[in-house]
Amino acid sequence: MSRDFSMVRTLVVKIGSNLLSDSSGINVQRIKSVVSELAALKERGFQVLLVSSGAVGLGAKELGRKSAVKQTTMRQACASIGQPILMSHYREAFKSHGLTCAQVLITRSELNERRTFVNLKNSVSTLLELGVVPIFNENDVVSTAEVGTAVGDNDRLGAFVASKIDADLFIILTDIEGLFTTDPKKDPEAKLISDVPKLDDTVFSFAGSAGSVFSTGGMKTKLLAAKIAATGGCKTVIASGYGTDVLQRIVDGQDLGTYIHGDKRLSQRNRWIINSAPKGTIWVDEGAEKALRGHKSLLPSGVVSVTGVFQAGDVVMVNKIAKAVPYYNSTEISGMAGCQSKDMPKVLGKGKADVLFRPEDIVFLDYEE
Repeated sequence: MSRDFSMVRTLVVKIGSNLLSDSSGINVQRIKSVVSELAALKERGFQVLLVSSGAVGLGAKELGRKSAVKQTTMRQACASIGQPILMSHYREAFKSHGLTCAQVLITRSELNERRTFVNLKNSVSTLLELGVVPIFNENDVVSTAEVGTAVGDNDRLGAFVASKIDADLFIILTDIEGLFTTDPKKDPEAKLISDVPKLDDTVFSFAGSAGSVFSTGGMKTKLLAAKIAATGGCKTVIASGYGTDVLQRIVDGQDLGTYIHGDKRLSQRNRWIINSAPKGTIWVDEGAEKALRGHKSLLPSGVVSVTGVFQAGDVVMVNKIAKAVPYYNSTEISGMAGCQSKDMPKVLGKGKADVLFRPEDIVFLDYEE
């Protein structure tokens, strides 16, 4: 199938540390090469955003560390040292093309909170209007998986960015050609999958079994990222970054790497809901679940129990089928579980909503089916 990217205007490029690293710690020539391609795309009228890894590795090199950095506090220290070094290389490279770049460090918290989510979008839009190239990285100095503020990987971060700013194309540059039927590093018979109309269980099975070296931090995370981007109607191409003029050739529709089609674009609010980490779960009975599927509001009578602690306006799970934004906090919902709507004023007082949330406040996890 031919690739038609003629309507692409905004694209996000993610480049991994494996492409930027060499024996000296950072491959400055590779940075210059990537920036040169991004500058050429801007010259052609594209809006470009970059998601770049490499800060932790640069910080480790500056400290003279030879082994992999695994301890959370040491990774944070290395990131704080390496991030300004990485940005100085990018700044010089973009400056040589007469362009300005900007550093944007974010954590999962900015993505989970609706207010900061919208504010971040507005800030990035302003940078793009000014002709600036935003460079994103996770704020490793303050984000940790232990407290739930980490995005987890820059593939996923790039997908969130692509979804947030309504990008048309998300390009993941990596050290292999794309998605193969099996691990190409182990199986010489592995075949490259050029076109993926829909991400399903079969496609994910090609990325290796859970917990394998191949899937952890590898192709599986890239497919999960592509799925996030797809909710914004954004196409994804996973390709090797080692070729010549790779970005130019991809946007021109050449058959490089693996092309993953976008889904029907969800609204910005629904994308925020589905991509936010839930703060708790509202468990409902079978009747309530059926009503929700039928585009009805959630009544307190359908609630069985509540787990977790959350505030009104937080994103929560509904059973294991959907994410929603309730009008009440976890304590209030626990207190009204099983109540009839007519009894709501007695429980919460007059003037309060007699439903927990409405159809526009819920997104089913199988929304694309």
